[in-house]
Amino acid sequence: QVQLVESGGGVVQAGGSLRLSCVASGRTFGNYAMAWFRQAPGKEREFVAGIARIGARAVYADSVKGRFTISGDNAKIMVYLQMNSLKPEDTAAYYCAAQPGIYLGTDETDFGSWGQGTQVTVSS
Repeated sequence: QVQLVESGGGVVQAGGSLRLSCVASGRTFGNYAMAWFRQAPGKEREFVAGIARIGARAVYADSVKGRFTISGDNAKIMVYLQMNSLKPEDTAAYYCAAQPGIYLGTDETDFGSWGQGTQVTVSS
């Protein structure tokens, strides 16, 4: 497993932008599928975006398509989430997740390594 640390969260007004970063340490060689999940108070953790390997097609939840962009470097296990046109309903704790291999799942059980989360709050 790798250790993941997220950063970049904060408070932003609706319509604004934030960029989340996730850096890995530990056993960082090899390819990893990387993803972002989020969890709002009182709700289950949900898939936001993911990428199986560099150059592969990214996968997005319908709720963020056209607004969020995931990018990263699988060899270094770094992943970013550019969030534009933020809405109050995007308010949540955002988590970075990683799993060895090139299979990209969209369920939290598909990932073995998790960061501690970074809070994103969008005010109306």
